[in-house]
This record gives sequence, C-alpha cells and structure tokens, in this order.
Amino acid sequence: MRRVHPQARLQPAIPLGRRRERIAPPARWRLIGAALILATTINACASGEETAMERERLVDKIESEVRLTALELGFDELSPAVATALRSVPRHAFVAPAQRSLAYVDAPLPIGRGQTISQPFIVAIMSQLLAVGPGDRVFELGTGSGYQAAVLAAMGVAVYSVEIVPELAERAIANLRAAGYPEVQVRAGDGWLGWPEAAPFDGIILTAAAPRIPERLSAQLKPGGRLVMPIGDVADIQQLAVFEKDATGQLERRDLLPVRFVPVTGPLGD
Repeated sequence: MRRVHPQARLQPAIPLGRRRERIAPPARWRLIGAALILATTINACASGEETAMERERLVDKIESEVRLTALELGFDELSPAVATALRSVPRHAFVAPAQRSLAYVDAPLPIGRGQTISQPFIVAIMSQLLAVGPGDRVFELGTGSGYQAAVLAAMGVAVYSVEIVPELAERAIANLRAAGYPEVQVRAGDGWLGWPEAAPFDGIILTAAAPRIPERLSAQLKPGGRLVMPIGDVADIQQLAVFEKDATGQLERRDLLPVRFVPVTGPLGD
C-alpha cells in the first residue's frame, strides 16, 4: 500500500471543457535565458582555451629545463608521448581549489595531510625515464592527488596505484574520474607491498623518498623493466635514480639528479 505524505493534497479535477493551458513565458525571459546559456558556454570555452594555453607554456618551460639537464638525464627533449600527455591532462583538476591559480606553475603544491603534488618537470622526466608506452603496466607507490597517474594513463599506460592515506586515495579516485581517467586503478593501503595480483609490471614509480630499494616491489618488476624513485636519507637531499632489471634479476642503478621528496610513510619493512 503506497504511503502518501501528509502534506500532499488532492487536486480538484478539471472539466474537459476547462483544461488549463500552459502559458508561454514572455519573450524577454526566453531571450535572457538563452543569453545566460550562451554566456556560460562562452566562459567555459574561454576557460578551456586559457588552461590549454597555460599547459602549452608549462610544456615549453619543462622542455627548456630538460635541455639544461640533458647531460644528467640522458635525453635533451621530451618524448612526443610525454609532451602530449602534459598538454592534455588538466593539472588544475588535481590541486586544491585554493591552489588552482598556481596549477600551471612548475612547482610542487600542498594537497593536504603533509603531502604534495609533484613539480610538473619531475612528473615529466619520471614518466619518460620509465620508458613505457601503450599497453604497458606500471605500479605507482603514492597516488597523492592522482596527477602522475593521469599523465601515465594519458600515455596509454595501465596504472595501478596505492596511496597510504585513505582520504587522499578517495580524493584521487574522484579527481581521476572527473578528469577523464576512470581506468586508473587506485586503492588505499601500504604501497611498499606493491600490487602482487597485477604483477609483473613493465615499470614501477615511487613518488615519495625511501632510504633503500623496496625488495617486494623490485620482485614485481619484469626483466628489462625500470624502477624510478627518489632514494636516500628522507631528512636530506635524495637522488632521483633509475634501476633497470636485467635478465638475471639484478638491478643496475643510475643516479640522475639531486631532489627533495616527501618521505614514504608507513612501515618500510620487507
């Protein structure tokens, strides 16, 4: 039996000969409504064009930084895949509303809970150092706000990311969906343990500093794959390093640049 809200009232029946007719709104109101819709559309388009221009300028700046650090990095320009991803991913969708005006500044920004969204230059070179492409699988320790994962996803990479702070993991999922990257797999947990059921990975990336190579993660890396991470004393300057796994399972280390990352949180036991 359907319950009726006590405030509901039955409306009197209208005789057939006296049916009420809809009265069209005055023409001026229709014109005002159309004008508001048009203005909103124009503003959205202008905003989209403006952020696209900001991303273009950001990529130009990163390209300049890459040329200046070419000897350390081993390359003097961004790959087309990385450059295209940076131009397409809306970084402003991954920063706090109060930081939106700084979204396309080449600098890290706070995202809460003592964590940061990485500097775009660092995101770019770490993405390129992984040497991955469409169809490859990458594990990420430290989802943060989801920006690094989005850049990799825009390159056609299947991303599996773990964030130790549940609140940030939930926010990253929402950010990625809103930005158009719902395929990125994110879960809250201890990233030091990896994602065994999705292994082996073509690449592994750590977006927080650790004092040593995580053995459980290196075990989930394919032969020929790369692990990119900031390594060193978490209270000091670290080295951005690339570890490449050979056919025997050994890791060859190459240090590139001095960097400063927030530390991996949670237990570091293997």
